[in-house]
Formats: sequence, structure tokens, C-alpha cells
Amino acid sequence: MIVFVRFNSSHGFPVEVDADTSIFQLKEVVAKRQGVPADQLHVIFAGKELRNDLTLQNCDLDQQSIVHVVRRAQRDEQKRDEAGQNNPGYSRRVAGREPESLTRVDLSSSILPAYTVGLAVILDNEDKDASHQAGNSGTPTYNSFYVFCKGACQDIQPGKLRARCSTCKQATLTLDQGPSCWDDVLISNRINGICHSPDCNGTGAEFYFKCGAHPTSANETSVALNLITTNSRSISCITCTDVRNPVLVFQCVHRHVICLDCFHLYCVTRLNDRQFIYDPVLGYSLPCVAGCPDSLIKELHHFRILGEEQYNRYQRYGAEEYVLQMGGVLCPSPGCGAGLLPEPEVRKITCEPSNGLGCGFIFCRDCKEEYHEGECSTLFQASGATAQAFIVDEQAEERARWEEASKETIKKTTKPCPRCHVPVEKNGGCMHMKCPQPQCKFEWCWNCSLEWNRSCMGDHWFDV
Repeated sequence: MIVFVRFNSSHGFPVEVDADTSIFQLKEVVAKRQGVPADQLHVIFAGKELRNDLTLQNCDLDQQSIVHVVRRAQRDEQKRDEAGQNNPGYSRRVAGREPESLTRVDLSSSILPAYTVGLAVILDNEDKDASHQAGNSGTPTYNSFYVFCKGACQDIQPGKLRARCSTCKQATLTLDQGPSCWDDVLISNRINGICHSPDCNGTGAEFYFKCGAHPTSANETSVALNLITTNSRSISCITCTDVRNPVLVFQCVHRHVICLDCFHLYCVTRLNDRQFIYDPVLGYSLPCVAGCPDSLIKELHHFRILGEEQYNRYQRYGAEEYVLQMGGVLCPSPGCGAGLLPEPEVRKITCEPSNGLGCGFIFCRDCKEEYHEGECSTLFQASGATAQAFIVDEQAEERARWEEASKETIKKTTKPCPRCHVPVEKNGGCMHMKCPQPQCKFEWCWNCSLEWNRSCMGDHWFDV
């Protein structure tokens, strides 16, 4: 495989490696080419500095990935020391567990966060890694994010999360802490770090996404579809009740789940009935399919699920509705639909050909038929006047709740530590539990929630 290396933020050069090549071996190749000692080099990828003992496969480095190799000067060491003194988050990162690759971070829930103290014990590394699917090559793929690829794919694809310095825009930033929610990713400078680019003192992190379906260049980015996620909780679709993957989770209070096929049907149905909802900030969008309040989709690229033809219809719909709101009319001639802005009192309207638009059709403003004198025989009924017929079953609506499934998972698989009350998961094994909190380490019995004692050992050590 080929990996592109950028040494001290200079132009990249290709290096041929194997998936099991270690980071130190990569350093040796770069050191030989650049004429510098290998032990002075540091490899940075996806917001973290990679350890020497890791392999490229361990770090999710795939074909044609771009890594930054920096030769850290004394100034950089001073910056690192100062950051450790001034930033408690940095100190915790060094002293505690090293953050996972950004491709494995789960930002989809506040109920079951991926790597925070407390509920982190529910989603341990082994369980999380086992939930990911393997690709054709046997290498695990981590579909934590989905994006719309505007490049080669022109489709919704698994995405890769990356980080860079918000000052110099180089990917030489190492994060003080990983993101834990979508706001951390979508809002610049919520997460800090240390930039190792020469002559850059930037500390703010800026996140961006790449398409995970094909190799991408340094400047090729994709739009994050933050409502689409892997269905890790096996929740049924709110409309068809099938368990599908991936799914779209609405931003309503219940976080209702819908499969992408049903979301496509929902959008097309509302588009046919001209029932998209106008928001002065967002434009034309749709709420949760169950009609939940304050649930409009904010990132309109989610409507790319419609496909090119229907998405173009959606864009035309927005333009048409804008014309209608301004008091205009649409030409009723089949295949035309041009927007016209006649004077309010004018009844006879001509669709004037201009700039390639307009068909010359002359029609009546009231009934939208060919123009005539006298009263209209039939009055035109607006296509949006009838209520849409997209029905959601109440029982399906109850089952398709993302956060409720999270609470059920916690309720069924965890108990609070009797001393510090941190939720602890029991996944098989005996009744002898040990709190994972470093400050606690309390040993207790799962069955009776008391401190582990001889009675527990004799009576129900291995109860099922």
C-alpha cells in the first residue's frame, strides 16, 4: 500500500509500506530520506501522535492516507510542557487512557457516550470493536459517521473524521482530548490541542470529514450527515418496523428512528404534496415523521438521500415556493413551470420566453387554464391543499425511540456501584464485581449489591 508523508508540512511524498508496518519503521524510512535521526521524528494522524509500537492497520491508516511527520524542536517541547501546566484536559490525557482514533468515536448519543468516565464501562473497547463490520480485505471498517461525497461517489458513504489546526489549516495538531458530541465537531475551537507546524502557535481544533469509500486528496472534504448513524442498538424503523442499517435519527425529543428507504419515501410523499416546511434560517425542510415539535432537519444535505432526480425536484420546489410567497404564479403548461411575477390585478398572463425560460403559453391566473373571457368553469385547487397521507403507527412510534433503547440497555445490563454509584456492566462471568473507577475499586456482589464477602462466595458466586 502507498502512504503519503508530509514532512514538517512540506509537499508530500509517497512511501510504500505494508499494513503491518510499525510506526517506528515508517519513521526510519522518512529519517533515511530526510537525513535526520528517527528518534527525533513524531508521526501525527487524525489528531493524535502515533506510538512507535503501533502498526498502520492499528491506526486505521488505509491506502493513500496522508500522515504528517514532524521533527520536534526545543520550542515544541516547551509548548508541550506549557500546555500540560495550563490545560488540565491535556494532563488527564497523558496520565489516563490514550484517546482512540477519530474514526472510532461515537458522537450519536448523550445517553451512552463512547469514552467518558461512568457510562464508559458499558461500552468497553472490546465490545465496541466487535460491533464493527469487516471489509473484504479482512480489515475492520468503522462506520461511525456518514457523509455525502460530492466527488467520485455522488452518494451517501461512510465517512472519516479528521482534525487540523484552525490557524494554519495543517493536520499537525494533536488534540488535548477527543470530541464527545456533534457540537464538539461542528463548532470550531471547542476542542484545543498543540500544533506542531513550524512557526504556528495555533491551539484551536477544526474538524472535517472525508469520504471513506475511496482515497481522497488533502483538500477533498465531504459534508457530514450527522443524523445518519449505524444502528448499533437494533431499533426498528418507525414506519416499516424492520431493523435496518444504517438509519436516520431525528432530532426530536424521542430521537425517532427511520430507515433510509422509508425516509426516501417520506420525503417524496411530502414533496409530491408540496408540504415541506419553510424556515427563515434553514430553508425548506421536514420535521420528524411522527410530527414531533422542534424537529426540523437542520443539515439539508440529508435530502441527498432522494437521489439526483428527486433532489433536483426538491431544489426546484424551494424556488417555486419562493415565487408563490412573493405573490407570483407558476406556468401550468406541462414541462414548463416557469416562475412569473405579474402585477396583482392582471388576470391574463403570458409565459414570456426569456433567457431560455418560458414557453409562450397564455393562461388564466384564476383557474390556470388557457386564457378565456368570462368566469372560470373550474377553479384550480392548490396541490398543497390536501393533507399528506404518511401515517405512522402508534406502537411503531413507541418502539422506534433511540434514547429509550439506550435507557433500556443501561437498565438491563448495568447496576450502580454501591459505593460511588457509577453504572457498571456485567457481561457474563461470576457475581464478583470490581468498580472500574480508579478512585473507587470497590469489590461487591452483583446479586445483593453488598461488599463481597464469604456468604456471597458460598451462596451465589456463580449464579446465572
